[in-house]
Amino acid sequence: MLNQTELLTAIEAYFDAIHGCDTAKLNAVFHPQSSLFDADNGTVFVEPIDSFSRDVGTRVSPASTGQKRDAEVLMIDYLSPVSAAVKIRIRAHQSIFVDHLGFVKGADGWQIVSKIWHLESTIDS
Repeated sequence: MLNQTELLTAIEAYFDAIHGCDTAKLNAVFHPQSSLFDADNGTVFVEPIDSFSRDVGTRVSPASTGQKRDAEVLMIDYLSPVSAAVKIRIRAHQSIFVDHLGFVKGADGWQIVSKIWHLESTIDS
């Protein structure tokens, strides 16, 4: 039987990193060679984690505006004891995203090795 505690802790670190625009937490939960993918505009957009981390570091964090953290785990699918696919929904300001996060467990614990994201909806203010 798998112990989900460590993976859930890594997912929570991701939620905290996005909510607080905390690049230290972001860089700890992402593998240094990971990339992010999106195809919402009809072409595949690929962004290495270094670029994404720099971008997140320049944002106004949802936490700093008083927005309550709104994030949930929708699914965890273990491929093996050291790899999992995780589907989450997370809000950042007025945007609701659904992400598929690929996690692997190595020497540094559970880390995201890939992220496919989709802007699910936008909330009108």
